[in-house]
Amino acid sequence: MQVLLVEDDRLLAEGIVVALKKSNFSVNWVDTGKAAKLVVQAEAPDLIILDLGLPDIDGIELLRSLRQLKFVIPTLILTARDSTRDKVQGLDAGADDYLAKPFEMDELLARLRALERRVSSASSSIIILHNVLLEADSLVVRVDGAPVDLSRREFMLLKVLMENPNKIQTREMLENKLYSWGEEVSSNAVEVHIHHLRKKLPPGFIETMRGVGYVAKSA
Repeated sequence: MQVLLVEDDRLLAEGIVVALKKSNFSVNWVDTGKAAKLVVQAEAPDLIILDLGLPDIDGIELLRSLRQLKFVIPTLILTARDSTRDKVQGLDAGADDYLAKPFEMDELLARLRALERRVSSASSSIIILHNVLLEADSLVVRVDGAPVDLSRREFMLLKVLMENPNKIQTREMLENKLYSWGEEVSSNAVEVHIHHLRKKLPPGFIETMRGVGYVAKSA
């Protein structure tokens, strides 16, 4: 699950990034509204954590502009503005949740997990391709009814492929889903995950498109 953190307080942002990575989220951080908008337009994340007091644009205006552009990415507002009026304004602008500063990191993580479950449910919590069943909300994969033990990154990789049957996913696209900016990634990381996945899935379930990427075919 790819999270975009929009926060101009470096110390706070660094703490959030560390906490999210420890909880197996892939997180990218920007400190301005302009940068956030460019990131979303280039490759939309799965979730956004948005501070309102940004140096270049108010977070509420940024959220409204993203909604006007038809980006419906679940967004959690993180801000020192904690009045009822501010909360209502944020929710009316399209926010899905609101957490006032200061906050406990455990509460932030719990709210993100709730949003993650909502995203999984909205995009179909159960995906079936051939004899493989993936339950997005419970992170369970079954082959012929038997559960398969996957790491979180293996699960995320399989989910991307099964959500996009017959569509080639390049290595770069998959890396962007699995890893954060600046995270040290070995040149064959995706290949290694694919190798481990193939050992746990039916033969031929994941096909290699040489020089391009990988695909899970529906037929």
